[in-house]
Amino acid sequence: MSTHARQVDYVIIGAGPGGLQLGYYLQKHGRDYVILEKGNTPGHFFTRFPRHRKLISINKVYTGFEDAEINLRWDWNSLLADGDCATYKEFSKEYFPPADSMVSYCADYARKHQLRVECNAEVRRIRRDEEGFLIQLADRELRAKRVIMATGRSAAQNPDVPGAEHIESYDDVSVNPDDFINQRVLILGKGNSAFETADNLVGVTASIHMLSPNPVRMAWKTHYVGDLRAVNNNLLDTYQLKSQNTIIDAHLQSIERLPDGMLHVKFKYTHAHGQEWELKVHRIIACIGFGIDRSLFDPETCLPELNYNKRFPSVTSSWESTNVKDLFFAGALMHGRDYRKGFSGFIHGFRYSVECLSRLLEQKYEGTPLETKELPGGVKGLSQYILDRVNRCSSLFQQPGYLADTLLLESPERTRVYRDLPVDYVAEQQNLGPQERLMLTLEYGKIAPEEDPFNITRVPDDGTVSRFIHPVLRHYRGGTVVAEYHVPEDLENNWNKPMYVQPLERFLESVISRQVKESAA
Repeated sequence: MSTHARQVDYVIIGAGPGGLQLGYYLQKHGRDYVILEKGNTPGHFFTRFPRHRKLISINKVYTGFEDAEINLRWDWNSLLADGDCATYKEFSKEYFPPADSMVSYCADYARKHQLRVECNAEVRRIRRDEEGFLIQLADRELRAKRVIMATGRSAAQNPDVPGAEHIESYDDVSVNPDDFINQRVLILGKGNSAFETADNLVGVTASIHMLSPNPVRMAWKTHYVGDLRAVNNNLLDTYQLKSQNTIIDAHLQSIERLPDGMLHVKFKYTHAHGQEWELKVHRIIACIGFGIDRSLFDPETCLPELNYNKRFPSVTSSWESTNVKDLFFAGALMHGRDYRKGFSGFIHGFRYSVECLSRLLEQKYEGTPLETKELPGGVKGLSQYILDRVNRCSSLFQQPGYLADTLLLESPERTRVYRDLPVDYVAEQQNLGPQERLMLTLEYGKIAPEEDPFNITRVPDDGTVSRFIHPVLRHYRGGTVVAEYHVPEDLENNWNKPMYVQPLERFLESVISRQVKESAA
């Protein structure tokens, strides 16, 4: 092992959108960093995935707005950058763009911002010692003070059942429908990769059965973009209209290869009092998601702990490994902190989390305080700031209930704002948590399982029962919520109307008047 390894402060592993976004901010801050990409181009992951070559991250080119910040609310692919920078619509006009356009976009982003990406740099091993991290590549070694993993969830998940060796995987199964003509196919999983696969095969197969323990979760009901999207859900019609395809809620028990080459599958229903059933199929394809690949880490010195069925690294509120010091995660791997609550598993969510991470790294290692903004005192100053943020900003809109603006109420005449920090991070900070403050978020209301999201009775003047995205203000004192106000949802997310402004200002008046009374006491 060489004793002359190159020294770098920050090593980012992976030049996908997450790694490039963090590289942009490290470069902006003048830091010593490098991005290692095992492929031959930034965004190499998208040369292969998704397998059927269509992204489900929307690319809304025409919004009716000229404001670039507002437009990011409906642009799920562009990375953040200051000034005049190319957005995704310059690479594709399609609402669901082709995956190859993401490769082109990533390469262009890296080139325009002169990011320090080293391609064809496959990491073989990461070790930790008292000096930091030693990163072993095929032809050289690097020393790093900090490592940020931005490799995404790249390890395909497979069920552990007898006969699992007969299962094919989403990441390498044929995508040519001709290979499945007149076959009976069992697809494991009910997420987007599973339905994307089914949609590709539905025109040629004899039957498709989709199996997993839990029911289908529709994104239009859960507001979680990782759940099944309408663009992929055609098979649902064929099931309900009895066209030979089925959706099964069950636990897979076993698989056996029969003498005739067919696969004998046994399973136990989830919602039928444990009834056991069986099928004969030609092929079984696992589409049950991906997890973090930990094979790069030395198990003795820096193997990160996992959570959420071992799919995500266990991280702190600042995205540092809970058990490996100075090991951070960026991009889709940040999602372990807000799984199914926020959107850090997707570009339009993690671009803001990465920007926040860059500020937290600056604070932790470079001695740079978090930036604050001082607001004019009184109700008008607070109201003007809040309305501008909820009507315009993309960060709170794209990370609902997860990122918040923290308004420290230092006196009735002075308020200091920290923007775009995770709610749980703020709660943990002694210099932020105990103080009297307002927390501003945009949030979705709750929809009960039995409710039809397209047929909900609204109460126009009561935001506490709003089901769609809407502003929420929580007044904290000493870490405890003492008051809460929900601005009702609006058809076009425009909260400048008097019907919203006046009640908001009354709430702010009550907060400030309470401050005045207590300061006088």
